[in-house]
Amino acid sequence: MFLKTRLYGCLLLASLALASCSEYQKVLKDTDINRKYELAERLYQEGSYKKANRLLEQIAPQFVGKPQGERVMFFLADSYFQKGDYNFAGYQFERFLKSYPKSDKAPEAAFLGAKSYYMLSPRYSLDQTDTDKALNKLQVFINAYPESEFMEEANAMAQELTRKKQKKAFEIARQFVKLGKYYTLDYNISAIAALDNFISDHPGSVYREEAYFLRLRAASTLAENSTPSKKKERLDNAVAAYNAFMRYYAESEFAEDARQLYADLQEEITEFEAIQTLSK
Repeated sequence: MFLKTRLYGCLLLASLALASCSEYQKVLKDTDINRKYELAERLYQEGSYKKANRLLEQIAPQFVGKPQGERVMFFLADSYFQKGDYNFAGYQFERFLKSYPKSDKAPEAAFLGAKSYYMLSPRYSLDQTDTDKALNKLQVFINAYPESEFMEEANAMAQELTRKKQKKAFEIARQFVKLGKYYTLDYNISAIAALDNFISDHPGSVYREEAYFLRLRAASTLAENSTPSKKKERLDNAVAAYNAFMRYYAESEFAEDARQLYADLQEEITEFEAIQTLSK
């Protein structure tokens, strides 16, 4: 008896699914935009976003300026988002906000538009154009809707994207430092410039401590391998880099290595001064 009941249930579900599919195919080919609108809304509410999206794409131009136009445009944008087509979602949410800036759905549209670009943001080592777009959109949302229910998530996404951009900038500078071990002049000069910019541009970064240390290492390597005409200036700069590091991070995990670099610098300074004295 139980097996028969279960079988009847499965058959009923299958027949309902076939009927629903048949209805969708008929309405998809129908010319009645009201039928399309009703089915699209029902499918959207049921979570059938791909099917809803196809219908909404068909009818959206015909609802421009009509009472249902606002709902259609929001459903269309969100159906793109829900099915993972974030490029189109971002574009459609922008269109919605331009068309209906005072809509009750405007805060959600602004948030989801920003989140669309957040979802497109690649890993830190790749081009960060979409990351920049997402950060800009998130900042606009945060400024415009500070009391929104989405504020906590928006702030969390903005922080994550900011860290990603910081990591990219930091890794570029760190790569210069690595190359500076083998190509001492050009790459160490580039490393120092990149690290100076990073420290200036990202005062609250989690990579700031290591950036100060790497600047000391690059400055030390540059000074130790400089020509006599530039050696004193670069030794002084390296000592200044050490003092800056120790001023902020005397208890750092890099402190011991920093002290060793400083000791090596002192030897270089002593040797350089001795040579200068003999040459007079």
